[in-house]
Amino acid sequence: MLRRGTDWFTTRGWTPFPFQQEAWAAYLSGKSGLVNAPTGSGKTYSLILPILLEFLAEHPDDPGRANNGLRALWITPIRALTREIQSAAERAIEDLGLRWRVGIRSGDTSSSDRGKQRRSPPEILITTPESLHLLIASAGYEKFFGDLRVLVADEWHELLGTKRGVLVELALSRLRGLRGDAFRTWGISATIGNMEEALEVLIPEQAAAQRVIVRSRHAKETEMITVLPDEIETFPWAGHLGIKLLEKVIPIIYASGSTLIFTNTRSQCEIWYQRLLDADPDLSGAIAMHHGSISRELRDWVEDALHEGTLKAVVCTSSLDLGVDFRPVETIVQIGSPKGVARFLQRAGRSGHQPGARSVIHFVPTHSMELLEASALRRCIDGGVIESRIPYLRSFDVLVQYLVTLAVGGGFRRREVLEEIRGTFCFASISDDEFAWCLDFITTGGNSLGAYDEYHKVIRDEEGVYRVESKRVATMHRMSIGAIVSETTLTIKYLSGGYIGTIEEYFISSLKPGDTFWFAGRSLKFVKVKGMEALVKRSNAKKGKVPSWKGGRMQLSSQLSEFLRLSLGDLKRENYHDRELAKLAPLRDIQAQRSAVPAPDELLIEYFHDREGYHLLMYPCEGRGIHEGLSSLIAYRISQFAPLTFTIAMNDYGFELLSDQPIPIEEALGSDLFNTTELTADLNAGINATEMARRRFRDIAAIAGLIFKGYPGKQKKEKHLQSGSQLFFDVFSDYEPNNLLLQQAYDEIMTFQLQEARLRSALERINSQHILFQTPPKATPFSFALIVDRLRERISSEKLEDRIKRMRLALVR
Repeated sequence: MLRRGTDWFTTRGWTPFPFQQEAWAAYLSGKSGLVNAPTGSGKTYSLILPILLEFLAEHPDDPGRANNGLRALWITPIRALTREIQSAAERAIEDLGLRWRVGIRSGDTSSSDRGKQRRSPPEILITTPESLHLLIASAGYEKFFGDLRVLVADEWHELLGTKRGVLVELALSRLRGLRGDAFRTWGISATIGNMEEALEVLIPEQAAAQRVIVRSRHAKETEMITVLPDEIETFPWAGHLGIKLLEKVIPIIYASGSTLIFTNTRSQCEIWYQRLLDADPDLSGAIAMHHGSISRELRDWVEDALHEGTLKAVVCTSSLDLGVDFRPVETIVQIGSPKGVARFLQRAGRSGHQPGARSVIHFVPTHSMELLEASALRRCIDGGVIESRIPYLRSFDVLVQYLVTLAVGGGFRRREVLEEIRGTFCFASISDDEFAWCLDFITTGGNSLGAYDEYHKVIRDEEGVYRVESKRVATMHRMSIGAIVSETTLTIKYLSGGYIGTIEEYFISSLKPGDTFWFAGRSLKFVKVKGMEALVKRSNAKKGKVPSWKGGRMQLSSQLSEFLRLSLGDLKRENYHDRELAKLAPLRDIQAQRSAVPAPDELLIEYFHDREGYHLLMYPCEGRGIHEGLSSLIAYRISQFAPLTFTIAMNDYGFELLSDQPIPIEEALGSDLFNTTELTADLNAGINATEMARRRFRDIAAIAGLIFKGYPGKQKKEKHLQSGSQLFFDVFSDYEPNNLLLQQAYDEIMTFQLQEARLRSALERINSQHILFQTPPKATPFSFALIVDRLRERISSEKLEDRIKRMRLALVR
């Protein structure tokens, strides 16, 4: 069979890589595992081919037989991957003379197609974690999966460390229970720092006696080119320089057959698309835009045009991050720091997306300090340093949703399902009492909600089977399945008809009738809201608001922050070993003259007074997320010496505490300011953990089924959902403090938002560093970006630019 796979590659003019042949052999010998190879190296065929070869080996006399039942589930994290995987599979199926069908099931699949798939399953079904759980919530799903041999989790590194990954773990536990030893699990992953743990999460020890990691030994060559400004901004502020470099991006577009321009947010995507057209009208019709809020039809058109090579460039977000095989794409442009090495390499891999090809990525900084990140990225890539993904543990919101899913799909027995769940990485430690709490929660509403019939979703029948009998409960649950919790969205439609995309409710609520805004590259005039639709008309206005979407900022990874401090040390020593550091020389000279540039074993602290008040700035270079917790911790500890009120600002390089009274910083530094012994208690006291947990609980409540967002076209308003989740939070806090969902909210704050373990590590590092305490006469280049970040929260963009010009003039005198 292995020979047949090699022969098929030869007929295509290809030569299989050793890792592909190794994966074929491992699969055909009955093993489960994880394929680790760079983007564009042929990972898909490392598993599609042995799935087909296994069938040929089992049916040598009748390879063309049809209707063989569902043999393989292929899980993808995004819909944009599905068509490419389908094309790759159908190519091999046709050449090998099989009569297999390849189906796609996602949120875009019509109800009639879903019905056909249930009645006559395709041999390969490409789907998402949410759609897989919808299948499990269907009556007779055991029969549907009766011939299943394998589940392949594509781009597993993207699912690991998310609650969607927990959905995959739970679905796998059920499929293993149904299919036993006949079932295998495989993952496909780009390189991550914790590859062994990624394998263990996907395939726990008890689920596979033989599990392997198949690694590609072929390193992907990546060329990183930083787009440098002609002159450096010695007093930088975030978001400004990126657009200033737009004129340098246009020649890159024209020099390439096709280019993907990656932005980190949908707002940035809209801005860059419009500014490119303003700067060069000849690009009209030659460039397009792609992000998750644009309609499916528009995104399909963009993806087709990329395949056909009819577009010069596409401005996009992470919606085109993953393994879509756009062969015409030659060049990648990254606007702003991606904040992580893995994400940067993933995007770079979109160019040269075929085995042996070199990837080229242009890095466009959005402010001067991002040149430091460019230098750090280069060092990480050269050293093969890449991030780990932290898997979720004990996500009880996902578990109670899953238990209702099983109850909707025909029911489950307690002992059998508990054993399966304990076989997962996420719930290996669940106790009998905790599982009993989950069952009580879905059957009676638990201690707090027992008086309300709507939370008695599941009944336990006389045979001990937990099932849902209410059609209304089943319908509402199916509509709520999933772990992606987004803001309430409105559909954008023309008054005359025609769907454009979706927008978050809170942005539309900021508009008045007649206001103009930009969306999907179009100037639109807001008319009114009708139900869950925002009705608009075309506009000829050249100016208008750009939508902003809620969501966390990208976190600077611990690996990148470590190398950022190394690059700062080189800057201090004037060791300009790359173009990025050399360009920063003027900024470095002013910083060193007014204050200091820290080495890796030093922490820079600046303290000065001006008409705004007393500024205390620290530069741990640990990323915005860590600085959020660290700034609140330091503010709380300093306030023990004097009753001060602080305004706090932070960025990836440091944080600022601003007070209208003198800050006793020298006294605090002499009193073990950075100790770790009271970290958890001081964090809880300093950050208002209750309020942060309250906000976090909103998503947990939605996933757990406490809040129903509404039927299609009749979704509940955001304020109603928010008030509902707050009510549950208060009830549980007052009457059921041991509620597992309530405890989970606090745990997630510490683990994922404040990253307590990483924060503790940062404090331990700071305790071993030398403190550089400086008292500059006025703001320094390092402090300027932090001050501007604080001003941005309360000043409009036009007024902010004027204010910054005046501040710069005052600082350079």
